[in-house]
Amino acid sequence: MSKLPKPIQRNARSIDLALQGGGAHGAFTWGVLDRLLEEDWLKLEAISGTSAGAMNAAVLADGYEHDGPEGARESLERFWRLVSDAARYSPFQRTLLDILLGRWTLDLSPAYVVMEMMARVVSPYAMNPAGKNPLTEILEKCVDFDRLFASPVRLFVTATNVHTGRGRVFSNAELTPQVLLASACLPTLYHAVEIDGEPYWDGGYSGNPTLTPLIEDCAAEDTILVQINPIERPGTPKTARDIQSRINEVSFNAVLLKELRMAAIMRKVADPGNADGARWASMRLHRIASDVMLELGASSKMNAEWPFLLMLRDKGREAAQTFLDAHADDIGERPSFDLDELIEGN
Repeated sequence: MSKLPKPIQRNARSIDLALQGGGAHGAFTWGVLDRLLEEDWLKLEAISGTSAGAMNAAVLADGYEHDGPEGARESLERFWRLVSDAARYSPFQRTLLDILLGRWTLDLSPAYVVMEMMARVVSPYAMNPAGKNPLTEILEKCVDFDRLFASPVRLFVTATNVHTGRGRVFSNAELTPQVLLASACLPTLYHAVEIDGEPYWDGGYSGNPTLTPLIEDCAAEDTILVQINPIERPGTPKTARDIQSRINEVSFNAVLLKELRMAAIMRKVADPGNADGARWASMRLHRIASDVMLELGASSKMNAEWPFLLMLRDKGREAAQTFLDAHADDIGERPSFDLDELIEGN
């Protein structure tokens, strides 16, 4: 009988996570986190998240404070199960044809088509005068915000100030359900969320996610970016829906790309003798992504069917495993994502 190989023993490494937003596609990030939490040598210091990334971050940190990595994994599954349960009777459902063909799109869903057209001409203040958001109740069930204050995982959540267009980054002690709802507030679907007398929209417009606090305020020198919005997409979109979908991807990646380019430049010019310069110079960036996201259109971001979320979770776990197989030895030693390409690329 052959012996199973012994698991590789690794030295503990501190990491930060940067989590993008993307509606139901955030279940891919759930899968990535679920796999990374199984690695006891990875010590999570901080998470920067936007929109669905912020939800994942808060749910993870709350569960982690309650019962360590296993508590975090259980909390994430519970959150996404509740999201699916809340959407069970939603009008946004796949058509019978899409189900038969195994497609996850909502492009042919009558309710989605109507909503998409109405969103261009009718304000959410008219369509949803009470300003209800189904995520409010889910967050109240899943996250103990008092417990987040004491969490060993530092959190940074970005929302966009409607008046100034600037991003505001909220940390643990400032987090409330309203802050998370603000970070995920698409202005064509929901009312702006008021915090401290100021209205906020989705954080993706100003930082998806914001990397600066991870670099300047945290001790860990390795940051893993979990990317769910493709930067590059082959082919030129020609239908109205494909064009709009690509516009959304480009706009929600633009700020991140600028920040990554800034990080690449700072690495080259930072003075290691300066404390702030040393932080930029020593940063090691890694990335987890998957080609499966290229196959999913924008409408599927509103598909919260449990089989779809489970598929994304499993793809996230696979992507995390692929990353660990290829780059586990890089963590703590060298970056595995080449920032110089962002300077040289057009």
